[in-house]
Amino acid sequence: MIRVVLVDDHALVRSGVKAELQRAVEVVGEAGDVGDAIDQIVRTKPDVVVCDVHLPGGTAADVIAGTAERGVTSRFLALSVSDAAEDVIQVIRSGARGYVTKAIEGDDLIDAVKRVNDGDAVFSPRLAGFVLDAFSADLSSPADPELDQLTAREQEVMRLLARGYAYKEIARRLTISIKTVETHASSVLRKLQLSSRNELAMWAAHRRIV
Repeated sequence: MIRVVLVDDHALVRSGVKAELQRAVEVVGEAGDVGDAIDQIVRTKPDVVVCDVHLPGGTAADVIAGTAERGVTSRFLALSVSDAAEDVIQVIRSGARGYVTKAIEGDDLIDAVKRVNDGDAVFSPRLAGFVLDAFSADLSSPADPELDQLTAREQEVMRLLARGYAYKEIARRLTISIKTVETHASSVLRKLQLSSRNELAMWAAHRRIV
C-alpha cells in the first residue's frame, strides 16, 4: 500500500483529505508547518507527500528542499486552493511531480497520488498549460547566472518587491514574518549588487521576470 504524509496547516482539511485517501492508501504522518513536515517526512520516509503550497514557515518548495537535503526521495503532490501560475511553476520547479487544486474529487485525488507514486506528472486540467508555457520559455531562454544566485524563496520575495509590494504585504502573501522578508530583501539586493528597490524593479523589468 502506498504510504503518504499529509501537510496542511488546517487540521480540518487534513482530516477530510485523510478520510478520502485512507480508502486506498496508508497515511503514515501529518504536519501543519514546514519544520514539522520535514521532520515527519524524514522520520517516516513516505512514498508520496501531499502538501499544501503556502505553509507557516515557508512553502511546499521549502519542504521539498529540506527533505532532499536530508536524503529523502519521497515524491510530492501539491494540493492547494491556489491556481496561480506563479505558485504552480514555483512548486514544480522545486521538484514536485504534480499540482492539483482542493476542488478535486476524492477519487481523483487518490488517482493522482497513485500516478505520482508511479512516476507520472499530474496536474489539474487548467494548470498544465502554465507548466508547459514555463518550461517552453526555459528551453528557449539562456540561463541567467544572476537569477540563479537566489534561492527559491528569495526569488519569490524579489518578484513581489519588484512589483511594488510593501514588506507587510509580502509577509502576508508568503505567510512569513516581516523580519524574514527584510532578511530576504537584503540578501537579494546584496547578491544582485543593487542598492535600492527601484534598481531591483528595473533589473527585474529588464529581464521580464515580473
